[in-house]
Amino acid sequence: MDYLVYLVYPLLAVALLWGSSLKKRGEWNEEVFSLRQMKAMQGFIALCILLHHCGQKTSASWIDQRYYVPGLDFFVPIGYILVSFFTFASGYGLYKSFHTKPHYLEDHFFRKRVVPILGIGYTVCLVYLAVRLALGEQVTGQKLLWYLTGLKLCNPNSWYVYIMPLFYLAFFLAFRFIKDERKALAAVLLFTIAYQLLGASIDHNDWIMRGEWWYNSIHLFVVGLFVAKHETAILEHLKKHYVRYLVLGILGVLLFTGFTQFAKSFFSYYGENWGAPDKVLRRIICLISEILVSSSVVFTAYLIGMKLRIGNRFLAFLGRMTLEFYLIHGVFVELFCYSFAGELPSLYYIRNNGLFVLVVFALGLPSAMLLKKVGDLFRLSPSKAVPPEQGTEK
Repeated sequence: MDYLVYLVYPLLAVALLWGSSLKKRGEWNEEVFSLRQMKAMQGFIALCILLHHCGQKTSASWIDQRYYVPGLDFFVPIGYILVSFFTFASGYGLYKSFHTKPHYLEDHFFRKRVVPILGIGYTVCLVYLAVRLALGEQVTGQKLLWYLTGLKLCNPNSWYVYIMPLFYLAFFLAFRFIKDERKALAAVLLFTIAYQLLGASIDHNDWIMRGEWWYNSIHLFVVGLFVAKHETAILEHLKKHYVRYLVLGILGVLLFTGFTQFAKSFFSYYGENWGAPDKVLRRIICLISEILVSSSVVFTAYLIGMKLRIGNRFLAFLGRMTLEFYLIHGVFVELFCYSFAGELPSLYYIRNNGLFVLVVFALGLPSAMLLKKVGDLFRLSPSKAVPPEQGTEK
């Protein structure tokens, strides 16, 4: 029965390739950056993130060997790569909306783009808080204040809710008040670099900005802005040298994956654990290695997308609520693993990896659907608004 978990790999392939079409030589998928295609891609990535979170509770090297169950090892170290697809799509979608929607930055920008993220994130925080209380956590007045203000994460996966509004604000300020778009883009780039360097200077902790996952995927946000600005020229160039770039992309994924494995084992993000005097430099080296990996993976994925048109009803359905699915499924990961957030007894420990994944998905999907209805209450115009992580029409 333990081997049933390996069915997730062919099932993922079916979910991705069902309804896809491969373009012939000389033909191109002109929808590679369309809303439909990007939603399908994000729907698929959302499934992989579920497996990543399940793998962290079953197949990670750092968990107690009593609870180690193989099968999802592949997904454990790639969370930052998966999130990079979302940050790229956010940057791309913002720039396209800025150019296609009149008065985009003046027309309730924060109400349409930031409030839904914060509202959905806070709703899930309350769900987590209720579950924590039900499982017996002693929440004092001070601890309750930390949870409700977000200074401590009630939902361990809610860090995304913190950083995306921050970068939406950076985009707003840059493109609202800097008239030269090249300078505005440069300002966002400098802000991104400063943010990542700040993150690398902070030790792991129990508060916000608590680890490398807070900053090791956000660089794709500014890459998305750049690609959206120069999309036509970039695509035409890639078409002329497609095979060359595809080979370079695949080689880059392989080489940079090896480099980041070496960097994280030799330098480590966790230099503070043994008092390394150069701990910040160590983190920066690890960060650079992960920037190279995630950038090469996203680049190669979209290169393949220029020839492979993906999309089906299931991915389209899931792609419409990726933020909700991302935030809510974690509560079921915690409820059915060996302990809730490593602090509380779980509701029921499901040791079988395959059954664990199935239960998390079966409960996470309808919960995301319900959460999306709640999230629509935070949107200015639910029928017309585009969820912040979804990109924009083309």
